[in-house]
This record gives sequence, C-alpha cells and structure tokens, in this order.
Amino acid sequence: MKKVAVFDIDGTVFRSSVIIALVEELIKRGVFPKQAKDIYEKRYLAWLNREGEYQEYIDALVESFVLHVRGVPYGTVADIGKKIMEEHGKRLYRYTRDLIKDLKKEGYYLLAISQSPKLVLDPLCKELGFDKTYGRIYEIGPQDEFTGEVADVHLIANKANIVRRAVEKEGLTLTGSIGVGDTEGDIPMLEMVERAICFNPNQNLYTYAKRMGWEVVVERKDVIYKL
Repeated sequence: MKKVAVFDIDGTVFRSSVIIALVEELIKRGVFPKQAKDIYEKRYLAWLNREGEYQEYIDALVESFVLHVRGVPYGTVADIGKKIMEEHGKRLYRYTRDLIKDLKKEGYYLLAISQSPKLVLDPLCKELGFDKTYGRIYEIGPQDEFTGEVADVHLIANKANIVRRAVEKEGLTLTGSIGVGDTEGDIPMLEMVERAICFNPNQNLYTYAKRMGWEVVVERKDVIYKL
C-alpha cells in the first residue's frame, strides 16, 4: 500500500489564498460588483493591522463569494480560475514545493485538502503532481449557473474525515504518513499522520505543536527555519 502525504494548500503551498485571488479577479472583471468587498474589507484591514484574525477575514471573503456567485455561469468562474492559476500558479513556497517533488519521487500518494473552490484548485494541484484534490464544490443549477450552495459542506469542513475516506477508498496506509498544515483547523488532520509538519503556523497551531512535539518550519524571504 502507498504511503500518504496530506497538504493544506492556501498559505502552505500557495503563497496566498486561492479564494482571495479568485474573488479579487471576479470583482476586477466586473463579474462581482465592487460592493462585494464591503463584506470582507473591514476584516481584511483588521488582519493587515494585526488587530484581527486571518481566519475571520477568509470567512468573510467566502461569505462574499457565496452571496455573489449565485447566478454566475460555471464557465465564467472556471475560465477566470484557470487564468489565475496560469498567472499565479508558480507563486509557491520553496519548502513545500520541494517537499512535494521529493515525496512524489519516493512514491507517496499526494492528497490536497483546501477550503477553496475545487474547480480552481484542480489545475494547480494537478500541475504540482497531486493524486487527489479535495476542495469546496459549489452546486450548479439547471442553467449551469451557481446556486451559492455548497455540496458536502460537512465533509470538507473536517479534514480528518477526508483523510480517512481517502485512505480507505484508495487503499493507502498511514504508516510513514506525512501531514502539512498552517492553522489550528489542520490539527485533526495532523493528529492522524506519523509526521506532522506545521509550516508557517499561526499562534494557535504553534502553541499546540510545541505541546505535541511536532515539527515547525518557517519560510521567510529566502530563508527556511526549522524550529
């Protein structure tokens, strides 16, 4: 059985967030109204000024996406998502980019899990060599337009359940398994693997990692620190 390596994507492999890049581009192109920023702009500024949490900003941005994607044709979002990945797809962290390459050579089954839309994640993760990608799947109505509803929302919210499902479905083993994450939302996933790597962790994950004795890796500019 193949060993599995599980990666969070946003802020762990990709040096930003797929959903951020997507929403900003949809507003720029006029697919979303400029007012779409009103939902998350205060949260963004609070995080930028270190007065608020990053996750609060992302949650507000996702809220804006869900609200304004209703009625937008699937092809429009897919085309813009593809364009984004062509422009930003190489903006990756060196540590995780190289780790993915090494694990692929060693025969690992590479699993990507993200809260960003799957239709945008797929091209990026395929290019990187991932065998399977889990992301948010937004429902499509009879006119091939988004309804704003999320399919299997409870599944994607629990990364540990996704890992269990993939291991069982693909016939994988957790012996020698590796997990890479950056926030406390990745803790259930990291608890499942033999080697947990906390990459550029936020405070909550860093504190938990110290207690568990997990690896902590920080990439800043052109330097990689292992704590």
